[in-house]
Amino acid sequence: MTRDSTAAFAAFYRAEHGRLLRYFRTRVGRDEAPDLVQETFARLLRSGAFERMDNPQAYLTRSARNLLIDRARQQQQSQALIFPFDEGCDAPVYPEQTWRIEEADLRRAYGRALRAMSRRTRRVFMMHRMRRMTYMEIAKQLGIGDKGVQHHVSLALARIRRALAGWSVAG
Repeated sequence: MTRDSTAAFAAFYRAEHGRLLRYFRTRVGRDEAPDLVQETFARLLRSGAFERMDNPQAYLTRSARNLLIDRARQQQQSQALIFPFDEGCDAPVYPEQTWRIEEADLRRAYGRALRAMSRRTRRVFMMHRMRRMTYMEIAKQLGIGDKGVQHHVSLALARIRRALAGWSVAG
């Protein structure tokens, strides 16, 4: 900056300081207004365009308005609440009590389905599923054919499927 431009800027500063101070006081209050006035003039000086401007008052007013917008954005960002996610503390807790209740309900429905089967179908199914016996072993023990074992197991599975049709696995 030359000596003439420094003198011109100083004169401009003295002429516009009061107007800009009133502008900021009405918008942010008495305490913060002087700092914002200084920042606005500093922006104008840093731009290096003061000497080439046709209307520096309009530039100053626009710069003051932009400074208020920037300040509002910063305040809005600083007020945002950020809660860090901690895997150990914030991991979802599954409803174990609900699962136990559902398990008990499921077991009751399963038991009702078993009790509703004929005695032979229930016996074949239990031998196959609980004792882990093969169809051949069941057929030998009960004196029926493999096809008979398959028939009883498929009947039992169909009945259980119907009884538990409304259930789904939670999780």
